[in-house]
Amino acid sequence: MEKLRIDKWLWAARFYKTRTLAAEEIARGRVEVNGAECKPAREVKAGDTVALRQGPVARTVIVRGISGSRGPAPVAQKLYEETPESLKAREAAAEQRRYSPEPALSIENGRPTKRERRELDDTQRGWGDRWSASVDK
Repeated sequence: MEKLRIDKWLWAARFYKTRTLAAEEIARGRVEVNGAECKPAREVKAGDTVALRQGPVARTVIVRGISGSRGPAPVAQKLYEETPESLKAREAAAEQRRYSPEPALSIENGRPTKRERRELDDTQRGWGDRWSASVDK
């Protein structure tokens, strides 16, 4: 086997869980072969460069082998070799995510906690502030 569809190869190399997911990602333009966008039926061969995005992670790999069947992870890892630039970029992105602030800490005015809610109710409620349907004269 010298050539294989890109969606089958991505599935066999364990980048995506199903061929359908691989085909959808290709259709969305998140996969490039040799610097050009491709379709799911595009054939890849050993030596081709594949660039793909999986969420925030961007990877660039070189195809080293072809397999039409999905095997165990150690076998799948032998089908490709990640470029040194891609490895550095992934490590830098992981480092940045590790040291970035927690998103929840930036919320200043969110929903009050139970304690804050009780304090709000106590300060807003008073006997003179009660609403009444009667007309006071």
